[in-house]
Amino acid sequence: MTKSLASKIALVTGASRGLGRAIALALAAEGAHIIATARTTGGLEELDDEIKKLGSSATLVPMNITDSPGIDRLGAAIFERWKKLDILVGNAGVLGKLTPLPHLDPKVWDEVMAVNVTANYRLLRSMDPLLRLSDAGRAVFVTSGVAQSTPAYWGGYSVSKAALEAMVKTYAAENATGKIRANLFSPGATRTKMRSLAMPGEDPMSLPSAEEVAAQVVAMCGVEFEANGQVVRFARKA
Repeated sequence: MTKSLASKIALVTGASRGLGRAIALALAAEGAHIIATARTTGGLEELDDEIKKLGSSATLVPMNITDSPGIDRLGAAIFERWKKLDILVGNAGVLGKLTPLPHLDPKVWDEVMAVNVTANYRLLRSMDPLLRLSDAGRAVFVTSGVAQSTPAYWGGYSVSKAALEAMVKTYAAENATGKIRANLFSPGATRTKMRSLAMPGEDPMSLPSAEEVAAQVVAMCGVEFEANGQVVRFARKA
């Protein structure tokens, strides 16, 4: 049986653990070749082993997502090898620190903005020409409900995700008449390390797993998914 993403090339950032890892595996299970980026080489190698078990393949790119020249080099390498990019999943993100906004260390603020906003801008800048070479380029960026709810003490993270949403919606509007579709995915409370850091007293088993959540992202990466500039929220099956 032909897999839905056979022959597709998919770039997933923050792919060594958590939701990014689950998304990479879910896309690979549907036949996509995964270009996986993360800071931890060991985590990427473990991911590669799992992808091979699924009968798919991966290209591992150990890098810090804030390395803007590195992102540009990656774009050039993708063009040289595949001449296109079909799927871009901007998943890498950092929480920063939960604290009153005036107390947030400027270094922490800068890191959150660099990872959650600027790095994704650089990804769009470098990968846009490659997405245009695809028959149906799909870009999905992971956001959060706090972009709209703006809870106390989440200032750095919520501001960064609000900025990310504005950026992706702008990019989507600029591609309204083309073949690219750009959207945001809001996973909600998910059983990940980042969630446990933010909510240490929460029972993780009460939350959906990253694998359950990732399945919905796969649908957003398919040719049939025509929504554009939307925030798609995870809906747990009954």
